Amino acid sequence: MVEAQSWTTRRGSNPRLESPQDQVLDMPVTPTAEIRQQQYSNGGITSLVSPNVLTALIIASWYCSNIGVLLLNKYLLSFYGYRYPIFLTMLHMLSCATYSLVAIKWLEVVPFQQIHSRKQFFKILALSAIFCFSVVCGNTSLRYLPVSFNQAIGATTPFFTAIFAFVITCKKETAEVYLALVPVVLGIVLASNSEPLFHLFGFLMALGSTAGRALKSVVQGLLLSSDAEKLHSMNLLLYMAPMAAMILLPFTLYIEGNVAVVTVEKAKGDGFMVFLLIGNATVAYLVNLTNFLVTKHTSALTLQVLGNAKAAVAAVVSVLIFRNPVNIMGITGFAATVMGVVLYSEAKKRSKVTAH
Repeated sequence: MVEAQSWTTRRGSNPRLESPQDQVLDMPVTPTAEIRQQQYSNGGITSLVSPNVLTALIIASWYCSNIGVLLLNKYLLSFYGYRYPIFLTMLHMLSCATYSLVAIKWLEVVPFQQIHSRKQFFKILALSAIFCFSVVCGNTSLRYLPVSFNQAIGATTPFFTAIFAFVITCKKETAEVYLALVPVVLGIVLASNSEPLFHLFGFLMALGSTAGRALKSVVQGLLLSSDAEKLHSMNLLLYMAPMAAMILLPFTLYIEGNVAVVTVEKAKGDGFMVFLLIGNATVAYLVNLTNFLVTKHTSALTLQVLGNAKAAVAAVVSVLIFRNPVNIMGITGFAATVMGVVLYSEAKKRSKVTAH
């Protein structure tokens, strides 16, 4: 018989128990795929569904929130008779501020970041002003334009981004990138000329919203470029939303009058309006939350691809719901614009690879 070796004489190998009374030692092992998935889920919602299903649900939520806020805005401003786009935008900002505070401070969705300097504060304030302009113009345009045409105009964001990047930062793109913008512009020109419900003021508001969105992305990259001043998107929303609400307050009082009192009076006799306003403001926050979740569970590139398809999906859904007239020329122009955006994204990707 070979005498059993004790743990002290066999260091570096698995211990052989000398008797049932010996203490069992927990030895770390390489986790299997199932164990890693359990660690990933950590007892939350991911413990009930697989990561792939969770990602699909998040993407579906992203589509529902992005398209839902457009449809609710259109319904409120055009069909329901609530003609106060500035006040509605202010409600969106107050909602985003409240929900962001809950998500970051209490639920700890992301780590809380503080503003470290007065200079950083004023940079965020400048971004908030551009953000206000973009959202108010977008909501105002929905009073006069169909959602489908509004989305066609919004798809031209890369065109304005390229212009502002060149004017502000002197950044030049490759010839391929600029050529990809040609169908973007031609498509929206074709769609505008053939739009049955074209409205000049609404068109200008939609262009202003698109340009403001592009300007914000360029200015944000310029102002918050240092590591010390960079903020997570959820923290940036936490600071921008209340600033935007304060900026909008004097404008809604001056342009839209005593809108708060009017809203309260209407709400007393119409409980459905309260439901619409609260639901609309909540969905407006979910747009930002799902943007973050999609990026977290996939990538920024996936979010960009989803954004390219979102305009087309929103246009189709809005036509099915609101029954606004469309024609072949308008559809062709919209398709050309979306295709140009896709080509632009691919050209930008190739130019980055070449630069590296």
